[in-house]
Amino acid sequence: MKKDILLLPGDGIGPEIIDSAVAILEAIAKKFKHEFTFKQHLIGGAAIDAASTPLPTETIAAAKKVDAVLLGAVGGPKWDQNPSHLRPERGLLAIRKALDLYANLRPVKGFEHLLDASPLKPDIINGSDLLIVRELTGGLYFGEPSQRSKDGQSVVDTLTYTRYEMERIIKKAFESAQLRKQKLTSVDKANVLESSKLWREIVDQQKPFYPDVEVNHMLVDAAAMKLITEPNSFDVIVTENMFGDILSDEASVLTGSLGMLPSASLAENGIGLYEPAHGSAPDIAGQGIANPIAMILSAAMMLRYSFKMDTEASNIEQAVEATINNGYYTADLKVKTGSLVTTKEMTNNILRNI
Repeated sequence: MKKDILLLPGDGIGPEIIDSAVAILEAIAKKFKHEFTFKQHLIGGAAIDAASTPLPTETIAAAKKVDAVLLGAVGGPKWDQNPSHLRPERGLLAIRKALDLYANLRPVKGFEHLLDASPLKPDIINGSDLLIVRELTGGLYFGEPSQRSKDGQSVVDTLTYTRYEMERIIKKAFESAQLRKQKLTSVDKANVLESSKLWREIVDQQKPFYPDVEVNHMLVDAAAMKLITEPNSFDVIVTENMFGDILSDEASVLTGSLGMLPSASLAENGIGLYEPAHGSAPDIAGQGIANPIAMILSAAMMLRYSFKMDTEASNIEQAVEATINNGYYTADLKVKTGSLVTTKEMTNNILRNI
């Protein structure tokens, strides 16, 4: 099978971990007799430096012509003082909107060999395995107006959602729960926000169509606490954009590092964009010590969700787990025993297990 993949390395450690993902995909292509072609374009700070925009029109056009997109990371202190429209993160938000990537899926799974890497007690996180389904193209990050007053004494950000935007992400979460442990936790702030009240109503309206799924409503502050104290009580969590952003990063402590968390951003009928949940880590860029696992697992999600290659995706996931169980870890994982390896060494060990 032939598939065209767009690479958006971005900034910081992005190019390094993209190289790892490509090496893994080339090995999978060889093993399973596929053909993957790769094209590369700019996004984020690299695009600002080269083209004076965080998302060139050429990048959007290329993304609409391929079968899937792999994105490294964007951002860094070099661009922190830029005006809002010239921040690297604007490129990420813009491509999500341009491709209508409404559903962000972030699986969070604890590895037994990495229990010591988490600040939480091993008995709390052991066996944790959950999926956060986050709405990605609406809410506070996209609402208008979003501005500061001329005198600088007041600001406004607008949280806007349509019923349609809520319905489609909630349906995706129900469908995801059906494929897992059939338990859905809907997270909102319905005691305060009108948008959350509508969100909760829609969840209840959809519930009869999925009688096999157990549904639980939870306020976001309670969910944030329970995610740390009882992570095993969750299966699928569905929530709006900003809450999902915060909760999914919080969930990284279950694995010991953001460097372990992949993600998929999906359109209703079309392309998917796959990226690690972590940022660009400019403080370690170019040192060869970045953890490539989140990027590699994101590539596995691409195979599963965009290409329907479940066997190939499982091969990558099993190779990653075998590598971890063999005691290899990168600098971000604070484990007590094992072998500290570089980005390239971790990638090569995963390749051997493939």
